[in-house]
Amino acid sequence: MMRLAGLLLGWSVAWSACAASGEQVYREVCAVCHATKFDKAPQLGDRKAWAPLLKEGQHVVTAHAWVGARNMPPKGGKSDLELADFARAAAYMARAAGGKWKDPDAAMLAKMRAEADGHRHESHGNHK
Repeated sequence: MMRLAGLLLGWSVAWSACAASGEQVYREVCAVCHATKFDKAPQLGDRKAWAPLLKEGQHVVTAHAWVGARNMPPKGGKSDLELADFARAAAYMARAAGGKWKDPDAAMLAKMRAEADGHRHESHGNHK
């Protein structure tokens, strides 16, 4: 019985890691806009549309999108989405457009949180 519980726990952890991949989050949350040309969202793989975003930098773009910027709702419209999962999806989309963004480590997530906290205090009307 203990062995079965261990296998189930291992499967559960593996499933959670798989479900939180950048591609999976993109498909479940981001594709609603980023695969349908909704409200000028840059499309997956569109190098021209993503070029100015890539230049802004991974922690800046991810943090601003996380709290809501331009026409994007906070957290991509999924209120319970964790920053790490959101950031992996952003990195996935950036890589599809030729960017060299990596899935965030603890240091990058800390930079994103600090940027997001600062951005929350600014007027979002200037970022559309």
